[in-house]
Amino acid sequence: MTLNNAGNDVIIVDALRSPIGRRNGGLAHCHPSDLLADVLNALVGRSGIDPSTIDQIVGGCVDQVGMQTSNITRNAVLAAGLPLEIPCTTVTVQCGASQQAHTIGHGLIAGGIADVVIACGVESMSGVPMGSTVPIQPDVGRPQSLRLLERYEIVSQFAAADRIAACWNISRGDADAFGARSQQLAARAWEEGRFDSQVIPIKVVDTHGSPAGFVRRDEGLRVSNPETLASLKTVDDGPEAVHTAATSSQVADGAAAVLMMKRSRGDQLGLAPMARVVASCLVGSDPELKLTGPIPATRALLDRTGLRLEDIDVFEVNEAFASVVLAWQRQTGLPDLERVNPNGGAIALGHPLGATGAILLTKAVHELDRIGGRYALVTMCCSGGLGTGTILERC
Repeated sequence: MTLNNAGNDVIIVDALRSPIGRRNGGLAHCHPSDLLADVLNALVGRSGIDPSTIDQIVGGCVDQVGMQTSNITRNAVLAAGLPLEIPCTTVTVQCGASQQAHTIGHGLIAGGIADVVIACGVESMSGVPMGSTVPIQPDVGRPQSLRLLERYEIVSQFAAADRIAACWNISRGDADAFGARSQQLAARAWEEGRFDSQVIPIKVVDTHGSPAGFVRRDEGLRVSNPETLASLKTVDDGPEAVHTAATSSQVADGAAAVLMMKRSRGDQLGLAPMARVVASCLVGSDPELKLTGPIPATRALLDRTGLRLEDIDVFEVNEAFASVVLAWQRQTGLPDLERVNPNGGAIALGHPLGATGAILLTKAVHELDRIGGRYALVTMCCSGGLGTGTILERC
């Protein structure tokens, strides 16, 4: 099948990410705007693009408070020393923030508003803990109104993940096996150098702001097997609880960026494409189950493109919780997980909220290149009942 619009195609020229730092780990004292600045500079430098040709930069960040407020994408561009004329936007759809930034970039280019866009994302969960945007003092109210709460029961993400497990008959053993798999695949990926083309070293500082060397590798990896995971206590109590810390995504720090442009503009600039953006989507899903968005997102992407599951060489489905990916697999009918998260996911690597979408896109485009595959599908669940999605085709 050929899905091609020649010079009007939206292409990805390059994609890079930082190592993913564990909570209070090597990246904990790196200001998030500086972390994103380092990734942006590395992307611009490696591609060789003249930064003055960048029309817009769109970034994702979830907890936009404190050091992550005031349009952190703009602050990162200024910290990077990139041209001050580059306009910047920071967006969020919760966890899918930077994938939605990529979708916006896709739309800007396809709609003729821009020719060259960087989609990116950053989150420092060490510096800005999850939920910081809902302060206790001063009391500014809760996100859900009484009217919303009359319509839907809003539960924690852990409770939602366990409900998904119950709905799709996912056992504690299934979740533990998946968690161990993520760790084992991520360890293999580093051992085999699979991340070498996509991860840049980040120069870091200590608590006093003094140089403290470099972070070069993802920090969340640990030796893991289903037998050892079986001894861990579930996060929630109750007979239906299946998720532990080892089968849930890790709190983390990180950043990533994707350089995209109109194919004809890439030709003019002498830049070879890595992949073409075939389709993008954002869909709504059940807000009580909260985390099932990848199911309708995948359906929407396949319906829109006419592709089938069998056509996809790489799936990146965010490992918010083990049940999210396993329920997605069972609902879509994918017979096995061989092509899913082949280099591990957020359970092993970490989930720096606003950065993860761009991280998954980076992983997907480099994995397509590594294996010589054709299509990749990237999808994420987002709190509140949303799903982001993208299909890429290797060039």
